[in-house]
Amino acid sequence: MDDRWLSVDEISEYLGVSKDTVYTWISAKGMPAHRVGRLWKFKRDEVDGWVKAGEAADRQGVDPGGKQGR
Repeated sequence: MDDRWLSVDEISEYLGVSKDTVYTWISAKGMPAHRVGRLWKFKRDEVDGWVKAGEAADRQGVDPGGKQGR
């Protein structure tokens, strides 16, 4: 089991989003991240649980079918 800490670059690549999105999710959506000095580090299993719980989804302007609102 790979239990090492991931960097912002690695977690953004893993999730298929930009680094800016990761930083936004940390500050605005409570993405599980740990500050080590000036760096952010992530545990893959914590982030997976957060995503599966739907915490990354932007509910504003999106209907349950996944289409954007008008």
